[in-house]
Amino acid sequence: MAETIPHLDLADFTSGDEKARRDFATRLVGALEQCGFITLEGHAVDAALIARSYEMAEAFFNLPEAEKRTYAGGLRGYTPFGREHAKDMTVPDLKEFWQIGYEAHAGADQNVWPDRPVDFREVFGALFEALESTGRQLLSAIAIGLEIEPEYFEDRVPDGTSLLRLIHYPPVPENADPKSVRAAAHEDINLITLLVAAQGAGLEIFTREGKWLPVNNQPAHLVVDTGDMMARITNGRLSATTHRVVNPAGPNVSRYSMPFFVQPREDVMLECLTSCGGSGDSPEPLTTGDFLNQRLVEIGLKK
Repeated sequence: MAETIPHLDLADFTSGDEKARRDFATRLVGALEQCGFITLEGHAVDAALIARSYEMAEAFFNLPEAEKRTYAGGLRGYTPFGREHAKDMTVPDLKEFWQIGYEAHAGADQNVWPDRPVDFREVFGALFEALESTGRQLLSAIAIGLEIEPEYFEDRVPDGTSLLRLIHYPPVPENADPKSVRAAAHEDINLITLLVAAQGAGLEIFTREGKWLPVNNQPAHLVVDTGDMMARITNGRLSATTHRVVNPAGPNVSRYSMPFFVQPREDVMLECLTSCGGSGDSPEPLTTGDFLNQRLVEIGLKK
């Protein structure tokens, strides 16, 4: 594998003719097979909106701890520092975060919104919509590349369990456990993740060759990777790539990140696609809700 992850232009899919769309779909699936990660330009997530979102996130996380904790207690809203840990890890990640889902979500989890900063709901509602739209375009391309009906994911993802997570990695505390890092090595749970270019270095992926590779991308690009749900339905063809966020090697300053986790509705069955050899040794079918609950327990977000 090269020392950089594959880069694609989504405009080849959204603005191209039928051949260009199929070529993009083939290259996308091939890149995800090869690496599990890509960087992406040509998307419709506005740069000014991204900049405003980071300003808003910094303003929120700078609020007093007691005020932030008034919004804690569920999967939506605020999760305090040191609450989440990677699967199979006993020490916590060095982060705090806020999660936003579909407003019309029919499940038990509903969005909560802080009183301040002003315009928080408006800004992150717009960012959620822009990333959700881009995610659905990518899933349509993946479906074409996997030779299944293009609407396969379109019938399963809208009004589902997708989440936008605003992450703050504060300066590493002096009394932090020596084994704790900002985000320990893990694989994402979902179908795909769209990551707005982070403010600050630290993201690394574990390559197929067994080396840690820093992810460097332009501010206007998205980083996209496949998660465990995608690995499950493709029988490992699009496997989830292990990644981490390491502690700063230079100045011990805050880092902000905004991943969007694309996930189906809770009742959708995660079953292996026939085009990916869905028989024999393929994983046993499981609902999205059951899969999520199992993983949320394993990472400390549910009991």
